Amino acid sequence: QVQLVQSGGGLVQAGGSLTLSCAASGRTFSSYAMAWFRQAPGKEREFVATISWSGGSTYYADSVKGRFTISRDNAKKTVYLQMNSLKPEDTAVYYCAAGVHGSYGIWGQGTQVTVSS
Repeated sequence: QVQLVQSGGGLVQAGGSLTLSCAASGRTFSSYAMAWFRQAPGKEREFVATISWSGGSTYYADSVKGRFTISRDNAKKTVYLQMNSLKPEDTAVYYCAAGVHGSYGIWGQGTQVTVSS
């Protein structure tokens, strides 16, 4: 079973950048697709980005396309979310998740990202 521990996040001014990391334990990390989701106050959790088990395929929500980049290092069992040109509307708790066939059942603990205007 994979367990996920997130790091990164914090407070940044609009237009700035942050990188989130999600480190996995367990031997089967490379078998999972990985994704990032976020949840803003008073809103439902929403999809941000996903990456295939090999890293060869990525997909982004329209709201972050061109600004965020998801990547993974299977040797380090870590997935990253590079966030550039941040906007106040990107403020949320960000979660990494592992899954197969589009179903994500393993979640990180969440990390707060706050973008000030």
